[in-house]
This record gives sequence, structure tokens and C-alpha cells, in this order.
Amino acid sequence: MNPFVLDLIKKYQPKTKNDYENALHEIIQELALIGLWRSKFFEVGAFYGGTALRILYGLDRFSEDLDFSLLKQNSSFNLHPYLQAIQNELMISGLDAKVEQKIKHPASKVQSAFLKTNTQETFIRIGLSEKEKKTTQINEVIKIKIEVDTDPPPHFSTEMKTLLTPIPFSVKTYKPEDLFAGKMHALLFREYKVRVKGRDWYDFVWYIAQKTPLHLKHLEARMRQSGNWTHTRMLTSDDVLTILREKITRLNIQAAIDDILIFVPDPRKVEIWSKDFFLSLVSRLEFF
Repeated sequence: MNPFVLDLIKKYQPKTKNDYENALHEIIQELALIGLWRSKFFEVGAFYGGTALRILYGLDRFSEDLDFSLLKQNSSFNLHPYLQAIQNELMISGLDAKVEQKIKHPASKVQSAFLKTNTQETFIRIGLSEKEKKTTQINEVIKIKIEVDTDPPPHFSTEMKTLLTPIPFSVKTYKPEDLFAGKMHALLFREYKVRVKGRDWYDFVWYIAQKTPLHLKHLEARMRQSGNWTHTRMLTSDDVLTILREKITRLNIQAAIDDILIFVPDPRKVEIWSKDFFLSLVSRLEFF
């Protein structure tokens, strides 16, 4: 194991198995970003989603996946060379992680892959205590999904953000108001197959606290592409507020709390969660 990975883990001051998993998850995400930077991916694509918010803008929760968007539509985009660059970066670090590209459905505009590493083997490589290793099953994996949207909805802006660790490198990302639009689209229209995404609601509270305006035009573009807005007229802020209030009234609060707890360092931050709490935030939503 490269010593700098061990130093990175120490900075998280992990105590529990979940702490170590979150730390490793994020370190692998950052190494993947370095691989993409080295391979010039950010000349054609941008980082967005909850992990971008976490790594680049200081969101205080851990995140699972890596979401990217091309800067313009490209149906012939080839993800494979960039995955190879990620694989090389992980090998250099000493992390035994595999990159597996998912076969794309012909009609899909999204290309995807998974980064996987065996949890128990990785715990052994970083010298974790016997107690933590024994609570880990042989077949447990740390898994990170990578998705690239090859047909991005229009009306978004990007900026470059520089990170200094694990090494100095740069990432092109959506600006906060467009990240917020993407998050609002997910919050309002995501189909819950297994569990409510409490992470969406945690991020919503964070955006409101940061007084980040929501880019209405980009949200409308996303809604039109997904079929959630088919009117000939433009989407208005009142439309968004109405849909949001309806979503809150149907929200399973306990399920949302159960989802977020493993990703946040302080569970007291969600003690106030209730339908009334979220409804009270609706009037604070600002638009751009």
C-alpha cells in the first residue's frame, strides 16, 4: 500500500468500521478524479452530483457515486480510455480495485462503470485491527458507480476547482446553482426502487442554508428531457414550489432518516426532520 494512502486515511480519524469504509470510499473517489484529470477527461466533461458537492464545495456528508456530464452531446463518446486511466491511478496507489464497465443499453444516453474493491482484503492491507476485520464478511465490497451523461440537458455553466490532496489537480464542475437544479430534479422525480434517498433531502437543507439559488432554466431543461415537464409554457418558480410541497407531503420521514445516517458524522443534524420542517424551508428557496 502506498504510504500516502495510509496518511490520507489517518486524516479522517476513523474509529468504526463505517468510518473506515467512508474514508476509503472517498479516497478511491478522489483517486478516480485524478485519473480522469490525467487523461484530460475534463476537457470534454464535468463533475456533478452529491459527490461533487462533497469533495469540491464542502458538503458535510459522505457520498456514494461519481456522476459526470459531457459538455455537449456526443453519442460516440468512448468511456473506456478514461476507465483505464482510473485503473492505472488505483494501481499506483496500491489499492487493489477493479474497474468494470457496464454494457450500455442501445437506447441509453448514460455510460456507466463500477469501481470495486474487497473490503476485508483492503482492511488487511491498511493494517486495520483484528476486531474490525472479523466483523467484515469475506464477500463484502466497497463499490462506487461511475456514470457519464452523453446527452446533457442544456443551460448549465461550469467552473474549474483545484484540489491539493491527494496531489494538486483540477476538476471541471457544474456551478452550484446548476448542481442545485440537478439535485432538485432528483429530489422531485427520482423513482425509489428500494429506499428513500434521504441524501437528497440532506443536500436540499444544505443548499438552503448556503443560500444557493436554484437555476430554473436548467431545471426545466432536465424536466423536459425526462418527460416531467411537457407544457408549452416555461416552468415557473411557483410550479416548482407546488411540486415540492406535494413531494414533502408524501415523504416517508423515517425512511429518509434511516438512509442518511451512515453518511453523516453527526446524527443530531437530522433530529429536527419532519414534514413541517421541510415545508418551512420551501419559502426560503431562491431562484436564479
